[in-house]
Amino acid sequence: MSAVPDRTPPPWEASLLRVPDLTELMAIERQAYPVPWTHGNFVDSLAAGYPAEVLRTQAHTGPRGHRDLLGYWVAMPGVDEMHLLNITVAPGWQGRGLAVAMLDRLVAVCRERQLTQLWLEVRVSNQRARDVYQRYGFVEVGLRRAYYPVPQGPREDAVLMSLAVPA
Repeated sequence: MSAVPDRTPPPWEASLLRVPDLTELMAIERQAYPVPWTHGNFVDSLAAGYPAEVLRTQAHTGPRGHRDLLGYWVAMPGVDEMHLLNITVAPGWQGRGLAVAMLDRLVAVCRERQLTQLWLEVRVSNQRARDVYQRYGFVEVGLRRAYYPVPQGPREDAVLMSLAVPA
């Protein structure tokens, strides 16, 4: 009989994303995406003051006794709205509810700033993420043609999704 994999999320803590996090973050970004964000994309987002957080294990379990990076998000505020630019769960930690935990954190930031709408784009082919967003309450409101680059071939469409942020 095979063991059922443990899908319980580890105890985690959120903190602001900082430049020293980027080395570890970039390793995850490269694992998670066929066309990852660049180091410069993250630096520019931080320099612009965009809200961004990392989730780390509470326990010191990683190499050299540091806390493992579980995931991260970056968003761009606008007038009355927030645009989620990047949300990523480390591949080894996916399927444990961490994306929902990060969405909860982002919605809390929206409420603090009195922003009433949250937007995002997701690859048409990323059905797993689309399902997470729909279960969270996002609705599909449009399609952005040829939005995402791919390593080879034509660009991929993105589904535009929106969430009314409850007061």
